[in-house]
Amino acid sequence: MRIIAGMKRGQTILAPKGRDTRPTLDRVRESLFGIIQFEVAGQTVLDLFAGSGSLGLEALSRGAAHAVFNDSARESIAVVRANLAKLGLSQQATVYSMGHLAAIQAVARAGFRFDLVFLDPPYRAGLLEETLAALRVSGVLAPGCRVIAEHAANQPPETPPGFVLCDRRKYGIAGISIFEEEQE
Repeated sequence: MRIIAGMKRGQTILAPKGRDTRPTLDRVRESLFGIIQFEVAGQTVLDLFAGSGSLGLEALSRGAAHAVFNDSARESIAVVRANLAKLGLSQQATVYSMGHLAAIQAVARAGFRFDLVFLDPPYRAGLLEETLAALRVSGVLAPGCRVIAEHAANQPPETPPGFVLCDRRKYGIAGISIFEEEQE
């Protein structure tokens, strides 16, 4: 895997070994960041099911101000830390290693407000709807925040209460849905 664009363009990054982690494919990341390219610079980003950290790392390479990475797997967090160090981005990152709901509570207590949130949980785990609901009530979403969810193309998540679906795309077996909070 590699960083696609920005100041770290072309640099390779590590991915956790084994079958428990499914890194976002380069072509999916490239397409996704093509969609949000003007929304990244200067933003605060959450990569909640980080795996290798490829989504948050790509955002940092493209000018995001700060990224928070979380994964419950220790091996994934070790890979995220190694990738941050290799790319010289550790000072722009905060790393957590806990379950996704605990991480949402932790970032809320720490006072983070996110402009972009990346969600890439295991496809068949059914975690997207509960995670979106937890994010909404936690107070961590800045006004206009975009929540980008990767999922199986044939199993897109329902649009949860309080959100609007902005865009949905399919890339082979992978799908991307982009949500924003409803404005009252």
